[in-house]
Amino acid sequence: MSDNTSDKGNEILSRYCPRIEFDSYEDFYANYRCNVPENFNFAFDVVDEWARIQSDKLAILWTNDEGDMRSFTFGDMKRQSDRAANALLSLGIKKGDVVMLVLKQRPEVWVLMTALMKIGAVCIPGTYQLTQKDIIYRCNIAEVKLLVSVDDRELLDNITAALPECKSVQQVAIVGSSIPAGFIDMGVEIEKASGDFKRPTGAADTRTAEPMLIYFSSGTTGMPKMVLHNHSLALGHIVTAKYWHCAQNNKVHMTQTDSGWAKFAWGKIYGQWICGAAVGAYDTEKFTPHSMLAAIQRIRPATFCATATIFRFLIKEDLSGYDFSFIEHTSVAGEPLSPEVYHQIQQQTGLEIREGFGQSETSVMAAAFKWLPVKPGSMGKPAPLFGLNLLDEDGRPCDDGIVGNISITNAGAFPQPGETFLGKGAGAQSALGVPGLFRGYWKDDAITQAAWYDGVYHTGDMAWHDGDGYYWFVGRNDDVIKCSGYRIGPFEVESALMEHPSVLECAVTAAPDPVRGQVVKATIVLARGFSPSKELEKELQNHVKRVTAPYKYPRIVEFVAELPKTISGKIQRNVIRKKDGN
Repeated sequence: MSDNTSDKGNEILSRYCPRIEFDSYEDFYANYRCNVPENFNFAFDVVDEWARIQSDKLAILWTNDEGDMRSFTFGDMKRQSDRAANALLSLGIKKGDVVMLVLKQRPEVWVLMTALMKIGAVCIPGTYQLTQKDIIYRCNIAEVKLLVSVDDRELLDNITAALPECKSVQQVAIVGSSIPAGFIDMGVEIEKASGDFKRPTGAADTRTAEPMLIYFSSGTTGMPKMVLHNHSLALGHIVTAKYWHCAQNNKVHMTQTDSGWAKFAWGKIYGQWICGAAVGAYDTEKFTPHSMLAAIQRIRPATFCATATIFRFLIKEDLSGYDFSFIEHTSVAGEPLSPEVYHQIQQQTGLEIREGFGQSETSVMAAAFKWLPVKPGSMGKPAPLFGLNLLDEDGRPCDDGIVGNISITNAGAFPQPGETFLGKGAGAQSALGVPGLFRGYWKDDAITQAAWYDGVYHTGDMAWHDGDGYYWFVGRNDDVIKCSGYRIGPFEVESALMEHPSVLECAVTAAPDPVRGQVVKATIVLARGFSPSKELEKELQNHVKRVTAPYKYPRIVEFVAELPKTISGKIQRNVIRKKDGN
């Protein structure tokens, strides 16, 4: 694979990475560094810089369900974001104001995210699946001043119904052709705005430590938390894009995700543009495997990333008629990828999928980086900068094979409002903190300090590492099943079930049992051509016994039409547990 070490792709990247190329994972982990300036602003320092250096450089290659294709250069992005910044100012948005964007993968999402950075406003991306209740909660707790939405009929109905209870929202702007009465046409506002926008100076300029982005976590329990990032997040995602996605200068990288999810920040803007790659965007109204495959053929990305859910659906299709030869590197994140799905994709397409792990709170924390042999089912090895470790209940590092809490041990002290901090230990590069690590759960210090204390951020995700240093995901700390003295991770049982051709999706949870305390339960969505039966239930139980330890087999099997999921597509095991009285 070409790393484009001699072309203009490193002209921006080298400003933040003193050394770009490495000979091995060990070299990368020990010697990668990231410079974090005190007044870094991605919009000016990356987007506008690319426009200055190479105005006609491809930034976005866009398609939709109808097969339309559009392309945008960095020159286009600068011109449009300058106009959008002036349009936002004319709507009363100023530095520090909070704006929610619910824009699917319309080109305007990149324009407006860039414009908000230019004026120093805080962006909250939202998914189009938000309900009336979701909109009210998010707008009120975050004090959203402006909401910008696509002209999706159901979404507009939910926004209209929510507005009377959204006390801070002053205006709603719409992107599209169907503008309800009383709402602003964002496209018109952008087009009529001045194209002359200069970087502010003095106090009006943004500082790296200032708030930039808030993601509402898709947590499986409780109300969503507000994950606050400052401007250093973009620099944290250099590792994500360059060394895990292997995004290449002047080539297209495609991560399939809605703009409302944190995976958008991971794969569709920051690190990719710093690396000089163009972003491939498939703006779909509803996911279907056939349409996804057709979009890939049109965009022809050199590097591709998707969730495990997408790959699970793709292996149930006939992939023999599709060309994947243009894809040089493939990755997966969002949920663990079972070894069976890995092997099926490799057999049918020749693609080797490299898994990565992280959260809305971070950039990539561990991955099967390009130097490493892939161990199917493993999330790979720790990323540099983060002092990653597995800690037991007493905060001590775990030995090989022992399950512990995935923790960032150089997080430093929890930053107080308006303050920066110096990370402690290996990987700290700046008084602004470790780039890529969130700055806390906004407006909720108690929740932050429950996870972030003594200089350590405890993710709540459980894993173990083997003798080679590879990490293996087990589950959220409240998902681990305790049966007759054994600790059983749901992912291992789910991976075994996914090997059976009848299983399309599954969730493994604990069900209460008077004798064993808890037993393993499997909730299963069947693939086409299979029907629930006692015979199939027994066959699946015996299958798990054969491929894992016998004590891990699901004593309860329930067949369902669909699994409960968050709006970001993650399986809600807590909903299943609650239904079962656990």
